[in-house]
Amino acid sequence: MNQIEQTKERGRCDYPAGLAWAANALGLLLLAVSVNAQAVPTIEAKTVGTEKVASTAQIKKAPNNAATEDQAIRPFRVNISEEALADLRRRIAATRFPDKETVTDRSQGVLLAKFQELIGYWGTDYDWRKVEAKLNALPQFVTTIDGLDIHFIHVRSKERNALPIIVTHGWPGSIIEQVKIIDPLTNPTAHGGKAEDAFDVVIPSIPGFGFSGKPTGIGWNPDRIARAWSELMKRLGYTRYVAQGGDWGSPISSSMARQSVPGLLGIHINLPATVPPEVAAALAVGGPAPAGLSEKESAAFESLAIFTKKYRAYALMMGTRPQTIGYALTDTPAGLAAWIFDYNNGEPERLLNRDDVLDNVTLYWLTNTATSAARIYWETGGQSVTLASAQKTAEISLPVAITVFPGEVYRTPETWARRAYRNLIYFREAEKGGHFAAWEQPQLFAEEMRAAFRSLRAVAKPAQQSGIRRTDLLRDDLSTPGREVLQVRVDFDPEAVAAKHSHPGEEIVHVLEGLLEYEVGGKPPVTLKAGDVLFIPAGTAHRVKNVGSGKGSELATYIVEKGKPLITLVK
Repeated sequence: MNQIEQTKERGRCDYPAGLAWAANALGLLLLAVSVNAQAVPTIEAKTVGTEKVASTAQIKKAPNNAATEDQAIRPFRVNISEEALADLRRRIAATRFPDKETVTDRSQGVLLAKFQELIGYWGTDYDWRKVEAKLNALPQFVTTIDGLDIHFIHVRSKERNALPIIVTHGWPGSIIEQVKIIDPLTNPTAHGGKAEDAFDVVIPSIPGFGFSGKPTGIGWNPDRIARAWSELMKRLGYTRYVAQGGDWGSPISSSMARQSVPGLLGIHINLPATVPPEVAAALAVGGPAPAGLSEKESAAFESLAIFTKKYRAYALMMGTRPQTIGYALTDTPAGLAAWIFDYNNGEPERLLNRDDVLDNVTLYWLTNTATSAARIYWETGGQSVTLASAQKTAEISLPVAITVFPGEVYRTPETWARRAYRNLIYFREAEKGGHFAAWEQPQLFAEEMRAAFRSLRAVAKPAQQSGIRRTDLLRDDLSTPGREVLQVRVDFDPEAVAAKHSHPGEEIVHVLEGLLEYEVGGKPPVTLKAGDVLFIPAGTAHRVKNVGSGKGSELATYIVEKGKPLITLVK
């Protein structure tokens, strides 16, 4: 274990023992390392039949052991073989359709006439190469985490101080859901936003979905995926970031918050787990709504009751027999398309164009992941992601933001949201959009991300003052719940003066170079030179001035509460 690794490991200590660790570590200047893709052969995902193989370099599988696991981040490109596409078209042409439904509405499922039109287009005029080119225009990578290859898109913004965000898709979606939000998030000035609204965007494929590896054993539930996402962000060099998710992305993001994974500042979810226990109990038995519900709560109950009774059979099937339904979904492309096309009473048909839907269905087909993706339902016993008790929302203390889209499975009442999430910092009912909000309304979705996380940006990156530069070096958890240790290098140009400010936790300052003058708590200023150490109590107002002839630098170690702004200006 090298010196940096040892310091990070010792960062997990008890408070106030953390102060002793910090004092011992003050002489160590940690270097901020930018993690970039390593120079290794490009991995192209080609298809032979319906199985993925690596064409240029075989994707290396590591044992399920973090200590020995290959942590390389490897470039990735999609290159599906013509043989696989020809096989798909042949199977589509051989589709045997059922007889026509006996009703005039969708109450029996996908309507035959419309579906035949979709399948006819898929087998003749649809062009997979268009979406393949879109994906390959984006930086894609693979890294092995917990013994499984994780595929992800990673786009850094050109804007300074962009806020890192990890966005997680759900079922029956994929990374294709989020492609349209990448530019609005990373390049906000081109989409009606400001430079300070920018995000660095990370979009991983859930294990068993898309180009990620398929688990060969049990246990890949939202909690385990959340830990994998934490490791992914760590490997990318992000020490402070936010998370977003809808559908399965919601419980995965919520699990990250519940576990308070290192560096996570807060989450945004658009299928929140707000259904109270008494409402869940009534829904489970098909009973009437509990007494005393408001108008919005009653409307939410009715939507959930209809969805549970009429539109949720897919979840029950995949939650109990994913392998059984998998045989049908894996053997016939038309069956797979109908299974996905029918979600939420045909939402893909209502709110997406047919190429969007077919891009996603084709990705499932070509990667042969219909069955492996379905198993996430089995891993949670088919449990609904909307139940507050099932998702243990009471254990989440980090900031939570929610946007309610009108076409979602149910419109979350704000009363339920505030009851479920004790630290709800943002709640808004959008005017349009549905379950696949990022896919259906990418501009609106991006605007929601900007607004939802605006209050956390000060926590993620304190504002730079003229002549003063801050460089994050280390962020790690303490064993005391809700506390963490941060290390920051601060460089002061000659005569630069920091505005009077305070921090929510203790600060230990180690002067690295130059002469710095500290005025703390209204006491007379004291001048420190390289090697001097100063302790500043939590909440104490102070300012720093460079009184030397050259650059001055300090290493600041903070022990603070999670989720609070690191710097508060004092008038």
